[in-house]
Amino acid sequence: MSKKNNQILKNTNAELLDLFNASIMFDKKLYSQDIRGSIAHSKMLALQNIISSDDQKQIEKGLLQVLDEIESGEFKFSLEYEDIHMAVENRLTQIIGDAGKRLHTARSRNDQVCTDFTLYVQEKTKSIQNQIKELIDTFVEVASKHTTTLMPGMTHLQHAQPINFGYHMMAYANMFKRDFERFGSSFERNNYSPLGSAALAGTPHNIDRFKTAELLGFYGPTQNAMDSVSNRDFALELLFNISTTMMHISRISEELILWSSYEFRFVRMSDMYATTSSIMPQKKNPDVPELLRGKTGRVYGNLISLLTVMKSLPLAYNKDTQEDKEGVFDSVETMEISLSILNEVIKTMIVNIDNMANACKIGHLTATDLADYLVQKQKMPFREAYYLTKEVVEKANSLNKDVSELNIDEIRSASKELENIDEEVISYLSLENSMNSRNSFGGTSTKESEKQVEGFKNWLKDV
Repeated sequence: MSKKNNQILKNTNAELLDLFNASIMFDKKLYSQDIRGSIAHSKMLALQNIISSDDQKQIEKGLLQVLDEIESGEFKFSLEYEDIHMAVENRLTQIIGDAGKRLHTARSRNDQVCTDFTLYVQEKTKSIQNQIKELIDTFVEVASKHTTTLMPGMTHLQHAQPINFGYHMMAYANMFKRDFERFGSSFERNNYSPLGSAALAGTPHNIDRFKTAELLGFYGPTQNAMDSVSNRDFALELLFNISTTMMHISRISEELILWSSYEFRFVRMSDMYATTSSIMPQKKNPDVPELLRGKTGRVYGNLISLLTVMKSLPLAYNKDTQEDKEGVFDSVETMEISLSILNEVIKTMIVNIDNMANACKIGHLTATDLADYLVQKQKMPFREAYYLTKEVVEKANSLNKDVSELNIDEIRSASKELENIDEEVISYLSLENSMNSRNSFGGTSTKESEKQVEGFKNWLKDV
């Protein structure tokens, strides 16, 4: 390598410092964004007559060759180049000579790295959105098949009121829809180009930042050069959005773990997404949802890590921000595989309809329906109805029955105030009636659940 080419390398022979200072072994992931940004920058420089058209053509051709070399595995990454930006520029100069040395005119690595990273974050924001959409579609599809499938709705993990399984699935569809929208909002807010901010104060060259922004698919350039090179809000937003989505993944994973236990037996996971015990041959372990639950902590750590890095940095650029990428790369990879595998788990799980229905007969799920009946039909104050219902529950317990299984004589014998209650109360205490009576907007009735499913199907078509 010539002395001239060596000028773009870090002037240090300390191997330990090189290792500590270098980022190329992880920021090489940004090679395509770096090359894309450099091609756009070169085109703008040529349009502004800062470099010649011939130089631009050479630069673009050379950069495309570097891209091919990297993607074919021919390109050798080395610590001596410190980061992906220097590695690409050095190889470009080796290929095309002096024209390659003109590429860095009117930019700094500060705005270059921020541009590359923003492009990466924006690309991943969109691809993760698409995965979330696929997962929502799966929840909606499962829900559409189970709007009459009874299951116990819970509060405090205690049986509360009968709902349908489709309704429960739609609760998750709503969660992930918010995630989808959250990623979309972040994309809109962060889709601006830092390129041309240079080190921190702009450049004296007659550049056109609007052109490079346009070429790269941004809405426009960022407004303040100093803020642009020191900003990592876009990365923090991605980490937060991933953390929130992983929290939702963890919640459904927890329920899948519970539902697949012998105590529940609500669902059975496909053998593809469960494992056997190494010592107990009868066991089928919910390893996949357990891993999904565990990986949530991993992405939380990445978010907290970058928040901590950024919390006391003075303007403008600081080397600390080199710590921004590994956590983001890790969280993105975790998010992508988690969404993909959860989608398959939900698609392939077997719903034990009978077990869910039988579970609704435990815990007096229709007790509230009796109280509501007394309020509506007997014009009783709710608090009085509440205490009378407790007496009926006690009666059911003494008979070792669920409230939904009591006959009219048993209800009448529970309290003197109920001696003349109309026999129609029996129909009000059925599990199906209880579920379907909750017909308010957003409620669990089959009718409302079907509306929710249909609404989501239309939304999925439009996004």
